[in-house]
Amino acid sequence: MRQPNFYAGLALDRLATRRRDNAFVESRLAHPATRLVPVWRGRCVIIEGPRPEAVFFAAPELAHIEGPRVFLGEDADIPYFALDLSALEEAALSGALDNRGITADLRVVGPLMERQQGALLAYARALFLWHSRHLFCGACGAPTTVEAAGHVRKCTDPACAIEHFPRTDPAVIMLVTHDDHCFLGRQKQWPPGMHSTLAGFVEPGESLEEAVIREVYEEAGLRVADVQYHSSQPWPFPASIMLGFTARAAARDYAVDYAELDEGAWFARDFLRQPHDPAKFRLPRTDSIAHRLIADWLAQA
Repeated sequence: MRQPNFYAGLALDRLATRRRDNAFVESRLAHPATRLVPVWRGRCVIIEGPRPEAVFFAAPELAHIEGPRVFLGEDADIPYFALDLSALEEAALSGALDNRGITADLRVVGPLMERQQGALLAYARALFLWHSRHLFCGACGAPTTVEAAGHVRKCTDPACAIEHFPRTDPAVIMLVTHDDHCFLGRQKQWPPGMHSTLAGFVEPGESLEEAVIREVYEEAGLRVADVQYHSSQPWPFPASIMLGFTARAAARDYAVDYAELDEGAWFARDFLRQPHDPAKFRLPRTDSIAHRLIADWLAQA
């Protein structure tokens, strides 16, 4: 691994063992070096430019804004908290943020950002998305409250009192190869010309390797072996952990499941190295593990 995938490798001590220590969390929030990471309805606050930058606020600057403050951790003695601004109407947002930035979709600006900032924003975004979807207990339907500095939601019904933890959905993503070719597909909703690796969610009672074998066969009719782990990537779009693999196909005969894919085909290394009209052919976005899998394979020969 030359470097971690985008949104991974966050140099932050999450201090997970201190999250239930309310006095400690309050002391971190009151610390003069504390910085708030605002998130508004899944969008992050950034300064525009060729390399967008995250906007951080000192805690007193946003003390007038109501909303949960979730403790993310510390880096170089600077505590970081995420602040959910979603209760604000869009018209009030710029004033609340003192016109210091704009909201942006991390999927658009993430590939352009400094890696640590992008990873921190992905972390904050993922937590608030989880909060927004777990306002009520999944077991009994009662409202939930925020616990453990924002990393737990607890059912308010004393007869239930279940604790709910942030959810991450495991998905396998794999580059299937055969000699000097790899198999790529595309889905109808993707940008024109974009082709990518195969991927799918892990099912209950299934190992990661079994999920790779099943998904490749379901989507492309290919039998694979030599399934090897490559790397992983947080992917909070909306709430996944992408588990990257490579696999070797026994043969190049394939049968695309058009309920899963709009297209699928084998592509030679030489073809992938050539420039193409992006409207007709392009690789996946540069911040994705799919792009990383393909780029590392191309670099092997």
